Amino acid sequence: MAGKKQFDMDVVLDAAMVQFWRAGYADTSLDDLSKATGLNRSSIYSSLGDKDSLYLRCLDRYATRYGERYEQALSKAAEDPLRAIREFFEVTLNRIADPGVPDGCLVAQTAMAIPVLSPDIAARATEALGLQRARLRTALRAAKVAEADDFAVHLAAVNQSLAVMSRAGTSPKQLRAIVDVSLNALSQTRN
Repeated sequence: MAGKKQFDMDVVLDAAMVQFWRAGYADTSLDDLSKATGLNRSSIYSSLGDKDSLYLRCLDRYATRYGERYEQALSKAAEDPLRAIREFFEVTLNRIADPGVPDGCLVAQTAMAIPVLSPDIAARATEALGLQRARLRTALRAAKVAEADDFAVHLAAVNQSLAVMSRAGTSPKQLRAIVDVSLNALSQTRN
């Protein structure tokens, strides 16, 4: 249609997601989003909604993208729980090492900003964290791990801390050592 700009929604959402991930919600302006997406302010509003709506879409996109990878990693936990949990952490470590995305984790970054976020965004971040714990709990229960619920909370916390620590400059070697300590503790709890 003449006069109507065409764009690839996936490319635009990825660009907005990376911008929010890099700078955080509060430090991302509409001008930043315009530069990142190549859309002007009115196109952002008309195509993607207000800043909160766009952030929620980006947070959902992020949670889905990495959530599917976590699900895959944990899919064989009943047969080999240590390997499944190691692969779960590999999803995070590979994301951290990926030069094509910012350091850290969009969900962890959002969770740390909950006190200043809208209730909808805060609820979505809390939901994403809860889903990660639920994935881990399901996998650990399937593997008949003693104290599966407590370990799910612990492993989810370790996973989020990896993202925070990577953003603070912790070396890949140190991050792997953290994973190894958790896996060692998990190996000692099998029923």
